[in-house]
Amino acid sequence: MKNLLIWYPKCSTCQKARKFLENNKISFEERHIVENTPTKEELRTWIEQSELKTKNFFNTSGLVYKELNLKEKLPSMTKEEKLELLASNGMLIKRPLLISDKQILVGFKEKEWREIK
Repeated sequence: MKNLLIWYPKCSTCQKARKFLENNKISFEERHIVENTPTKEELRTWIEQSELKTKNFFNTSGLVYKELNLKEKLPSMTKEEKLELLASNGMLIKRPLLISDKQILVGFKEKEWREIK
């Protein structure tokens, strides 16, 4: 599988991640996080593969997250409810995501991305 970059083109962090991949000659396909929002099943798979908690996939600095008051609501939600919520709006998902056979990277931290397998 080729690397899959799930991003939002207007996001400066996503732009940095894309440029990083290009500059380091790492092949990838891209997918717009809003126009083609990850499904509940994709998110479930990626969360399990990443070994991160579901809450790590939420864009906590986003407007939608704040408008829905999710800081207060998430702790009492089930994993299924969180997955459904994430799949309902791409702007709720932390971005960029880099999906490969070997790893899942959430957000852009250059040090982590330098270790792409």
